[in-house]
Amino acid sequence: MSLDQEFETAQAQVKTLSSRPDNNTLLELYALFKQASEGNVKGSRPGLFDLKGQAKYDAWAKRKGQEPDACKHAYIELVNRLKQRG
Repeated sequence: MSLDQEFETAQAQVKTLSSRPDNNTLLELYALFKQASEGNVKGSRPGLFDLKGQAKYDAWAKRKGQEPDACKHAYIELVNRLKQRG
């Protein structure tokens, strides 16, 4: 299976986890997904009253410069760890 196929499979699997990951894990999944699929963060940081948007933006911005394939691998590994916790 190619890396892209594994990445797509992990995206589907994350939606079927038996328990919802904590917020920090969700932010990590989001940041890895965005960096893997879109590259470096774009646009400006959301405003003061959009705390969720700021957290997502900041998590993605921390991944700036990382290779998409490395982020795909990390995303797949994280999903596999979450599946094992069940």
